[in-house]
Amino acid sequence: MKKRRVAIIASNGGLETAYKVLNIATAAAAAGAEVAIFFTFEALSIIHKDAANMLTIGAGKEHYLEGFKRANVPSIPDLVNIALESGVKMIACQMTMDVTGMTKEHFVDGIDVGGAMTFLDFAYDADVTVTF
Repeated sequence: MKKRRVAIIASNGGLETAYKVLNIATAAAAAGAEVAIFFTFEALSIIHKDAANMLTIGAGKEHYLEGFKRANVPSIPDLVNIALESGVKMIACQMTMDVTGMTKEHFVDGIDVGGAMTFLDFAYDADVTVTF
């Protein structure tokens, strides 16, 4: 039986987007799927070494922060590590990196760098595609 594939495009920043992306990715990986996330534009902050300081929550949504703490939801850096340990492939967009002047050293260990074709090679055979 073919292993299911989940392709995720993350193009928005912010704490709430980070949780959505990583929740879907880790759930799919836990279910046995092969998962790849393509991080582009503002979403690069999710995999940045300084994500804890870069990711903010939208105005009027501050109550989520207390809820995350009360529910013992892991931090974004912890969820990134969980995803990587679960085999989730994380691809930082080379074009966005070039435009912003970021290098691979700005991101957590285990991140791949590639262009749209790198992601599309994976996504062509995806059973599910999700965009955030």
